[in-house]
Amino acid sequence: MQVGMGFWASKTLLSAVELGLFSLLARQPAPARAIEDKLRLHPRATTDFLDALVALRFLVREGDGADAVYGNAPDTQMFLDRASPHYIGGILEMANARLYQFWNGLTPALQTGQPQNEVKHGGANVFDALYAEPAKLEGFLNAMSGISMGNFHAFAQKFDFRRYKTMLDVGGATGQLSRVVAKQHAHLTITSFDLPAVEAIAKKQIAEAGLADRVTTASGDFFKQPLPKADLITMGNVLHDWNLEKKMSLLRSVYEALPSGGAFVAIENVIDDARRTNVFGLLMSLNMLIEFGDAFDYTGADFDRWCREIGFARTEVIHLAGPASAAIAYKA
Repeated sequence: MQVGMGFWASKTLLSAVELGLFSLLARQPAPARAIEDKLRLHPRATTDFLDALVALRFLVREGDGADAVYGNAPDTQMFLDRASPHYIGGILEMANARLYQFWNGLTPALQTGQPQNEVKHGGANVFDALYAEPAKLEGFLNAMSGISMGNFHAFAQKFDFRRYKTMLDVGGATGQLSRVVAKQHAHLTITSFDLPAVEAIAKKQIAEAGLADRVTTASGDFFKQPLPKADLITMGNVLHDWNLEKKMSLLRSVYEALPSGGAFVAIENVIDDARRTNVFGLLMSLNMLIEFGDAFDYTGADFDRWCREIGFARTEVIHLAGPASAAIAYKA
């Protein structure tokens, strides 16, 4: 019942994020009536909505009835206030605006293998639509940054960078991974590589971080041109966007761009080899079905098989945070 009716709790949270409830309460706790006025809620809905979020542990409440005052729980205050540097609500905003409705098409996706997003209704591919509007593109990239931050910091701490001098982050988006690694490993020279429409966004954020002297940008289409050379090549949530043919094409491009002794790192929600425990990774793969049809997430064993077929000497998987890991391939 909890799983089957899980959309009740999900939509309650997503609506709270959409309304900006947690950002409102981040400034100071408030009684129900004040929240009702600020968010323009209907009196019938207000206390059910707020108390449901208390029961779900997103809010805390002091007192009962008309005198009750609502505030954010500590983790809500950190992660769901839009003004917080740790904000991860961007992906929840996208889930609310897009994914929630598209997941209603899971059954036809399972039966047809076809995407269930805008494309199904004659719209543009999600990436094509984003790249056509710079403001929306930057908003999307910033939304993705919040959910990646913890994994990128864990990677910067857990991976041994000492043997490498240059790093290329492919599909680098805002340059977030490049910036995180640069701050912790001063000996590295890093390039963030993405499509031309993204390069300007990355360049701006790298400059704002004061890292323009060590982190540069480059642009191009990784399916149409060779990748720039580097000792270490990374991809954060890129490989799962593609079908097997394109995954293999990307891995070949990486292999050719690496020197002997180089390494490739894919930061993804790597599914456990037995395909039993990484619930988020498996559901993310279903999300790739809904978004793209033939794209999918993968196990460490899958990654190892593909990389060895191309010529990599060995692979390993390092757990990062939550459901995410770094799948690493080493070139002899």
